[in-house]
Amino acid sequence: MEERRYIEIPGSQTHELPPLLVRSAPERGPLDEIVDKAAGIVEAEDMISGVGVDGHTMEQRKLDLAIQLAEQYFRLVSHWTWGDSILEWIRQCEITFESRELLRNLLHPDLWPHASRCSFVTLLEEKAVPTHGVHLENAVGLRLTFRQPPPIDCFSNQYLFYLNGSISTTAYEKWANLSPDSTALLPPERFHFDVLDLEQ
Repeated sequence: MEERRYIEIPGSQTHELPPLLVRSAPERGPLDEIVDKAAGIVEAEDMISGVGVDGHTMEQRKLDLAIQLAEQYFRLVSHWTWGDSILEWIRQCEITFESRELLRNLLHPDLWPHASRCSFVTLLEEKAVPTHGVHLENAVGLRLTFRQPPPIDCFSNQYLFYLNGSISTTAYEKWANLSPDSTALLPPERFHFDVLDLEQ
């Protein structure tokens, strides 16, 4: 395990950060409509071989696969929503840092070491924010990849089943590595914030 380097903040007080407002997933459309679109992906990509299978069994397999694709899509939208909420929270935290003299210089790249934007994601992880199965780095990577969650019929079955996680991870790592090696982490014991789950 790599050794983590933390920024030294003068004093001993705990700094209050803006709350992380986690919005509910945007309206996805009726479930049967999403499953119908997923069934279109199953048909278009010829995902199931019909050799030696009767018609009823074949239709059931297609429906089962369409439901699995729809579930993967809902998971993707949930991750995207978390990523969108986190990036907005980071912007709010940057404003907070700029407004406080003691924190103002911690994000400036001309200081060594300094915190980067990805330090806030690590802060969320170290504070053990309950994510209900959402992987924070993948969530941010997905939001960095898509400005809005695309409709399900924009995705291939390969993306929904296999590629989503690795592409999101790559996007996050590229974003995190935009900062020079002189970056350090924010000490979790020096910051407090609330996490509020907002329903749209």
